[in-house]
Parts: sequence; structure tokens; C-alpha cells
Amino acid sequence: MQCPYDTKPRWERRKEARPQELLAAALDLFVERGFASTRLEDVARRAGVSKGTLYLYFTNKEELFKAVVRDSIVPVIGAAEDSIAGFEGHSADLLRSVIVNWWQRLGATKASGIPKLMMAEAANFPDIASFYQEEVIARGTRMIAGLLERAVARGEFRPVNVQITTQVLIAPMLMLMTWKHSVGPCDQCNLDPLAFLDAFLDMALHGLVPPN
Repeated sequence: MQCPYDTKPRWERRKEARPQELLAAALDLFVERGFASTRLEDVARRAGVSKGTLYLYFTNKEELFKAVVRDSIVPVIGAAEDSIAGFEGHSADLLRSVIVNWWQRLGATKASGIPKLMMAEAANFPDIASFYQEEVIARGTRMIAGLLERAVARGEFRPVNVQITTQVLIAPMLMLMTWKHSVGPCDQCNLDPLAFLDAFLDMALHGLVPPN
């Protein structure tokens, strides 16, 4: 009978977990300090390893940042794409599901600070800006545009300019993440993100769903 416990030596188990520990430490520091001010030695220190150990997994800060994005943001987009592809109900329900799940899986996590970082530092780091544009912004934009095209084709949303409406739908989500990682902690209004999204969706859907 197979032993239910992990019998690998502690050092070996730690070695297998180390890339994820480094990614978690890097995410914390990128969000706290920004890309330019994050140093690899600080990432290594927070993860409890040497800087040399970090280089066994990531060749430089740019590759570490890309790995953080691919670990924390790209899977959320992939899950949303899958939910859209398999959804059979009304497009209004689909849009609500995609946006609420986006907040729960990304907006409410530490990774929600990455978009703010990109807005602040993209101009100074064109390589990571190009990477982020391709793997996050373009892919997310195509996803929302495809949802709108589906809705219009099914007669569930009125005809709209899909390109512009896509940006209109994305903008409040970006605002909410930026607020969370800037003035949010000092805001005395105590904005409830889910209540904000509910009000946004109510306003958006009443402008998109055709009258009966």
C-alpha cells in the first residue's frame, strides 16, 4: 500500500517548491516597489534563498517578471476564455460571470497591482511592455470583444461598436485595480469593489440589452 505521506527529504521537497516561493516573493515586491526598484537580491532574501539560487531558475529580472505574470494573470484569462467558450445561457449572465470572477480571481489578489505597475513603468521598459501587451492586454481585449460579438450575433445585445465598447467595459475594471493600489487604502468612502461592479454592470447592461 502506498504511504499517504510525502517521504521525500525536506531539502528535496523545498527544492521543488522553490520556484513558486520565488514567484510569490517577486509578486509581493513588484507590487510594493515597482519594477525598477525591485532588486533580485531582495526577492531572493524574501524567499529565503541566496541570489545564486534565484539565478538557477530565472536568468534576469525581466524573465522573473514575465514568469510572475504568466503564473498569476495569464491563467485567469485562460479560465475566462474557457468559460465563454462553454457558456450556453444569456450573454448578460455571461458578462456578469466573467467580470465578477475576474475580480475574485485577480482583482481581489496581490496580482491586481501588476496593471498599475505597467501603467506607471511601461514607457521605461519597452520589452516588458511589449510582453504584457501581447500576453495580457491583447488577449484580454480579444476575449471581451468575442463575448460582445457573441451577444450581438445572438440578438442579446444591441448592435454596438465592438472595439470601442470593449474598451468601455475594461476601463472600470482597470480603475478599480488602480484605486485599490493607490488612494484606496486612504479613501474614507470604503468603496466596496463588488458593489461597484454590480452598479457598473447594471448600468452597462441596461444600455446593451435591447427592449422586449
